[in-house]
Amino acid sequence: MKIAISGKGGVGKTTLAAGLARLYAEKGQRVIAIDADPDANLAVALGATVEQAVGCTPLSQMDDLIEERTGARPGRGGMFRLNPDVSDVVDRCAMKVGGVTLLRMGTVERGGSGCMCSEGTFLKAFMSHLLIERDEVAILDMEAGIEHLGRGTAENVDIFVVVVEPTARSVQTARAVRELATDIGVVRVVAVGNKVRDVSDEAFLRDSLGEVPLVGTIPESEAVRSADRGGRSPYGTDQVFTNALERIAKALEQEADAS
Repeated sequence: MKIAISGKGGVGKTTLAAGLARLYAEKGQRVIAIDADPDANLAVALGATVEQAVGCTPLSQMDDLIEERTGARPGRGGMFRLNPDVSDVVDRCAMKVGGVTLLRMGTVERGGSGCMCSEGTFLKAFMSHLLIERDEVAILDMEAGIEHLGRGTAENVDIFVVVVEPTARSVQTARAVRELATDIGVVRVVAVGNKVRDVSDEAFLRDSLGEVPLVGTIPESEAVRSADRGGRSPYGTDQVFTNALERIAKALEQEADAS
């Protein structure tokens, strides 16, 4: 499966992305996790130390590799190849954390994230390779925007998950993300509720999300919060959290099968 996870900052999308990645890896699946959020902390959520996380260089900053594959040095302009070879990028650039293969995308800062430039072309080529040509479980931890997904690759995402809290602003973000995702060809857009305290919170989400189906919820957990505050992976800290991940994973598999 190819799963993209988005949501407002602070709603817990990285916690969900890391939890699902660790869960699938524990079950024997080969998992690639992509940190596509500029506020990158997926490595720590997976179980890396802060020092290890800092050492995971974003693909967008690998100027030598980008120049080697596109023929143009980032930031210098000029002609460059539009179909760079990225087939070995995972093996060459990824780090292993908690049984999961991790890469950071980074952002294209020179000229804007949507620029026609060598680094932007390299990232798009890699994303297309990941979603179309590779057969691992791929989990993308994204920001609320979806600039890393273009029309040529979005249709290969099996399911787009929006993490929401039981608040009106969070629900509004989910609806906006659904519109953006469907505009570029993502067929399955679902929601996962986080920090859900009781049945009234769950009922609020089901009633408010409209056409975005709620496929699971994660209850508030002091153990998960403590792990987040301490810079540790929350995976395995709380059996209730693990059980919720199991149910969500099963629901996502069912959604993907139905697509």
